Amino acid sequence: MKMPVFEYAMVRVVPRVEREEFINVGIILFCKELRFLQMRFDVNRDRLGALATNTDPDQLEQNLRAFQKIAAGEKTDSAIASMDQASRFRWLTATRSTVIQCSKVHPGICTGSPEQALERMFQNLIL
Repeated sequence: MKMPVFEYAMVRVVPRVEREEFINVGIILFCKELRFLQMRFDVNRDRLGALATNTDPDQLEQNLRAFQKIAAGEKTDSAIASMDQASRFRWLTATRSTVIQCSKVHPGICTGSPEQALERMFQNLIL
């Protein structure tokens, strides 16, 4: 039985880019073969407050929801949301110097569904 390959990246909050300190807040998982692209996130406000007292958690969550909508391909004002899944994944995980950044992209193999892989990694790496 062939097991599909997926790609994933951690979503990080980097409140002060010049200090390069970050908090992992989410995961984006893409599986081309199964036509799957989703992003999950959770902002731990206590951890965020300890690292960045000037970061507005509500604004941060709003920005992360925009990432989530782009991953899902939801109709938004963004032209990026209308791109194909692979292009959206590449755009979301592209290197940038902003408060929301992604790790390098890593490969994995789906031993179950991509939803299960995303949930497992979310539980183990984010929460």
